[in-house]
Amino acid sequence: MQWLDKIPWIILVPAAVFLGLAPFVPEPHLVEKIRMLTHGTLVRPIDIFDLFYHGFPILLIGAKLMRRFLAK
Repeated sequence: MQWLDKIPWIILVPAAVFLGLAPFVPEPHLVEKIRMLTHGTLVRPIDIFDLFYHGFPILLIGAKLMRRFLAK
């Protein structure tokens, strides 16, 4: 998992913010896909791909934080 340590925060945080909130209008894809997931309507492959695509940088931040704090 050393590749994760090599990703700079200055790239990871803006990527998570912009991909997590894009498109800004009418509502962010991530919010829409999470709502679909909770309602059980996330069934189309494109919607599942969108959930992973827009949420991946946030998952990377979580993994990077866990790696940092669990290593101590």
